[in-house]
Amino acid sequence: MLSERQRSILGAVVADYVSGGRPVGSRALASDHALEWSPSTIRAELASLEDLGFLTHPHTSAGRVPTDAGYRFYVEQLLASSQALPAPSQGELRLSQMRREIESAIRDTTEALSRVTDLVALVSAPPLNTATIHRIEVLRLQPLRVMVVVIASNGVVSKRVFSFAADVDPGLVEWASSYLNERLSGLAIGARMAVSRLGAPELSESERSFLAEISSAFTNIEDSAAEETLYVDGASHLLSEQRSEDLPDAEELMEALERRVNVLNTLRSALEERSVFVWIGNENPQPELRSVSVVGANYGLGYRNLGAVGVIGPLRMDYATAIASVREAASELSRFFEIVYDE
Repeated sequence: MLSERQRSILGAVVADYVSGGRPVGSRALASDHALEWSPSTIRAELASLEDLGFLTHPHTSAGRVPTDAGYRFYVEQLLASSQALPAPSQGELRLSQMRREIESAIRDTTEALSRVTDLVALVSAPPLNTATIHRIEVLRLQPLRVMVVVIASNGVVSKRVFSFAADVDPGLVEWASSYLNERLSGLAIGARMAVSRLGAPELSESERSFLAEISSAFTNIEDSAAEETLYVDGASHLLSEQRSEDLPDAEELMEALERRVNVLNTLRSALEERSVFVWIGNENPQPELRSVSVVGANYGLGYRNLGAVGVIGPLRMDYATAIASVREAASELSRFFEIVYDE
């Protein structure tokens, strides 16, 4: 266990290195921080922290830089004390300013999160095959065209448009919305029993015929894009000249983001987490991510997580801003889903 002095010095080293990107020496620590110890005492503690594996130093410099273990110590301190985190981003991540449609909300959250953190932002949508039907809307677009909108419990929105040979009765469309929600709400997506639930003997021939025409909208939802969707924004941040030293394996990471499936599976492996999760360097489950850090948080309803919000960046990232931002984004998405589901 580290002493209080070692904890203070290690925290100061990580903060300085994250801020400046240069190895941190004892004299800089003594002059720039409210540390009560002399440079010689700090120098001895730096050597001890290096022996313990929290710090290392380039051969050409007397200063120290954090190891993965050093970053982990720093992150745990941030997670344990909300006072160490920056204030919320003054509404940039708040979904009240975004369009109500779920896919747009997720996409806008990804873009805002990347903008706030200057990192690669990720938001995952849950697998469709774990969802149930939350709500169905039947809308008459034109006399011969009807759109069926199915909102799943995981937030996925599916839309299908059907064309008819004769004008569709507006009253029939309004009835269908009410009837389908009554009969199918809570049923698993794609369940075979959906069709059997629509065969009530009291239905008229016109009602039965109309439901048969639109039944594929909620019995055979083809939404493979949403089923395995990972929204990504800000990948260009990894290729900037100022990040070249911090991300020596940027091209490999870019290839992983293009394939997406491994990154998506990595986020989904954390769906049981209840708070912010941080993977630093070699802690990452996927080899492609072991040169970077991932900071994430889950969003969802009170009884289940629906997906994850996260950022990817170099080991030398602003962890305080990253933690505060993903926590805020996840909280806003959770509130958004609660509002949508209460309507």
